[in-house]
Amino acid sequence: MKNVKAAFCLLAATMLGAIVMPSARADEWNKKTVVTFSQAVEVPGKVLPAGTYTFVLLDSTSDRHIVQIFNADGTHIIATILAINDYRLQSTGDTVMKFSERPGDSPEALRAWFYPGDNFGQEFVYPKTRAMQLAQTTKVAVPAIAAEEIDDKVMRTVPIVAVTPDEKEVEVVTVIQTTPPVAPAPDVAVKQEVLPRTAGSMPLIALLGGLSISVALGLKLYLKLAS
Repeated sequence: MKNVKAAFCLLAATMLGAIVMPSARADEWNKKTVVTFSQAVEVPGKVLPAGTYTFVLLDSTSDRHIVQIFNADGTHIIATILAINDYRLQSTGDTVMKFSERPGDSPEALRAWFYPGDNFGQEFVYPKTRAMQLAQTTKVAVPAIAAEEIDDKVMRTVPIVAVTPDEKEVEVVTVIQTTPPVAPAPDVAVKQEVLPRTAGSMPLIALLGGLSISVALGLKLYLKLAS
């Protein structure tokens, strides 16, 4: 009876784990984040009024990501945005939103979103015309697409470039860290073994001196006996 009861408890615990664990993993996978902005914020193709929003990573394929923005309770989708990897050297335990400098009184443009604990974030891709304006204002390269508006399906294949402050198009990987940074190789300490110092010339001199005295005494004794 005890064995049957123990088996039942184990089965119940296993089923509970099967129910609870997937939801926890899903939150980490889709990076669901609720953010409140105290003022209007620009995202690619749209300006979000001040308020609370839910950010979710819809899809992540290679270095191309798709982010969806919902209202506060996640019941209404507001925007679907193309993003790329943006790696940082050190992660933090808090959500980080990076903004571009804004010209005049225009809303701040959201540049990147980092989920707590991740060393990579979502760098938002702007339409080329707007990306060029942001690059000139911030003096930083901005990822861009040629079209002003794109369909959700096209987001997975549309070419992405980076626009520099001097209005040039370059490959994204040349100006944005889209892959994990390579940690510098640790310095290898070379262990130098110090050999024990050999005896100096003093013992040798002492030995020769002792031999000389012995020879002299022996010679003196021999001459005495011979006379």
